[in-house]
Amino acid sequence: MSKNKERVVVLGASPNPERYSYKAVCMLLEHGHEVVPVHPVAEKIEGLPVVPRLNQVSGNVDTLTLYLSAEALNTLENDIIKLKPQRVIFNPGTENQQLMQSLQQHGINAIQACTLVLLRTGQF
Repeated sequence: MSKNKERVVVLGASPNPERYSYKAVCMLLEHGHEVVPVHPVAEKIEGLPVVPRLNQVSGNVDTLTLYLSAEALNTLENDIIKLKPQRVIFNPGTENQQLMQSLQQHGINAIQACTLVLLRTGQF
């Protein structure tokens, strides 16, 4: 896949090093991507400024990677569509068939995958 630097929004980014969303932020940075963590109360994750809400992210987004429950994502459908990411990754535990179909109907590439695995295997 492309070796280009992407702008990646991590929805559900965590300041807790034990969480997969934290590991994703770190690994995305290691691979040279521009990372925008989204978390309602954390101010910094890995030294990056955190955006409190998805609808406060501005600018072009190559990939939106999801680390919220399927239920939590139901309320964010409009915000995701307005963001217009090129691709949305539904990480394990975030699967939401209805949201996936809605995104695809809006021309957004939605896949079920693991960001960490995609990065490790050069498929990101």
